[in-house]
Amino acid sequence: MKTTTPFLFLAWVLGSCFVSAQTLTPAGGDSSATTFRNPILAGDFPDPTIMRDGEDYYMTHSSMYYVPGLLVLHSRDLINWEPISNALDTYMNSVWAPDMCKHGDTFYIYFTVAGKGNFVVYADNPAGPWSEPVDLQLDGIDPGHVVDDAGQRWVFMNGGYRAQLNPDGLSVVDGTLEKVYDGWEFPIEWETDGFNLEGPKLKKIGDYFYLLAAQGGTAGPPTSHMITVARAKTIDGPWENAPNNPLVRTRADSEQWWAKGHGSLIDTPDGNWWVVYHAYENGFLGMGRQTLIEPVEIDDHGWLVAPAGTAIERPMTRPIPSGQPIDRLEHLNEFRIGYEWKFFKEYSPERVSVDNGTVTLQAFGPNPGASAPMLFVPGVHNYEISAKIDVDSAAVGGLTLFYKEDFYVGTGIDTEKRIRWRKGDVRGTWPRAENGHFWLKIRTVDHIVTGYYSYDGMEWIKEIWGMDISGYHHNTLYEFISVLPGFFAYGEGEVRFSDFKFEVLD
Repeated sequence: MKTTTPFLFLAWVLGSCFVSAQTLTPAGGDSSATTFRNPILAGDFPDPTIMRDGEDYYMTHSSMYYVPGLLVLHSRDLINWEPISNALDTYMNSVWAPDMCKHGDTFYIYFTVAGKGNFVVYADNPAGPWSEPVDLQLDGIDPGHVVDDAGQRWVFMNGGYRAQLNPDGLSVVDGTLEKVYDGWEFPIEWETDGFNLEGPKLKKIGDYFYLLAAQGGTAGPPTSHMITVARAKTIDGPWENAPNNPLVRTRADSEQWWAKGHGSLIDTPDGNWWVVYHAYENGFLGMGRQTLIEPVEIDDHGWLVAPAGTAIERPMTRPIPSGQPIDRLEHLNEFRIGYEWKFFKEYSPERVSVDNGTVTLQAFGPNPGASAPMLFVPGVHNYEISAKIDVDSAAVGGLTLFYKEDFYVGTGIDTEKRIRWRKGDVRGTWPRAENGHFWLKIRTVDHIVTGYYSYDGMEWIKEIWGMDISGYHHNTLYEFISVLPGFFAYGEGEVRFSDFKFEVLD
């Protein structure tokens, strides 16, 4: 088994690092509040999978290209979430559509790795330690675990296929995929991104197995994605599509939340049901797919109904009356790798250290795009980050708003000059003017990015290179990821970041 939690670097500092008092308002708000506002996880938390174990809830998401991955979060109220472990600490490629479950006394996460197939990790406790990934030797994507009435374990896959698991859940019986469900044929006049029968999530409620599927394509038009429902008395079918399909869908581009889909059902101890899913925010697609929740009812005919509609855009009654408010970025200045902070594609614990509020990164790669930058999910529209930066003679370091290797913006320094990057290329250099201490700041407001520099961290000089990054999202650049802020260090030697500040400007 692996180590219990991600490789944590705790910088317990008294002023050398700073997170603004204007950081995120917890989704749950005041513990005495009776309402909450979506999203429950703001920013890039796609493909949620959720489970309940007694009064405890656990959730994880697609980690895509970021490592450590498969961040496991815990909640007691379905609204406020805190990280407790990472189930994957090595880079395998883009990690998609996990399904988290408990069988017997063991917890499992089934997931897809792009180009490599389907895997599972397991643990005795959601806080870890988690096993190394086990290759299921199974084609398809988006495995969804279910146990039939005879106690046999299965995974349902995209396209309506399924495969039988061996009793330990770590391998399939013969690797054969069997077609058992055709999906729901939505009206041809709907604007979607394709049929795309994906993300099966199954739940036994009463006499029926309910199958939730993601259809219509994950991005593309605002009305593309949806959650469809089918039911059957056994997992062998026949599967009957809900007459009120889809359960959840964006119906107009005037709505706040676009491409709503990829849902998981979850119940509360008092017997109420909710659906957790992801969506893009209208006007802020670059934030990625955010995690939302809304109530579900079972009607007189045994079908699932989601009556909230666009009310999810307003305050809603909490699933569980009380809960402890959590500021998701409260510990940002502790530089906890795997919880708030993560790396793009390359994770080497020896590259990073924290001492008295100074983060030291060993330089890696030939440019910011190939440097495996250290990033976090801000979860807000407008913000700025700044830090004091010191570089070795052969290193380059700075701040970035990073989408992928060839699409990022940044401001950085070497020992002689300031450097600006746009769309992954150097787009200007200027002499540093002084060889002493040097601070950099990068700000984004309504997709407009500007940079600043300072010689004392108090008096800031504005750069002249404002740029627009409103197109940095999947519909133009693919990959299903988001714009994340953070640090980069490339070349040779080390770059030191201190006096770090994150301030919300909303």
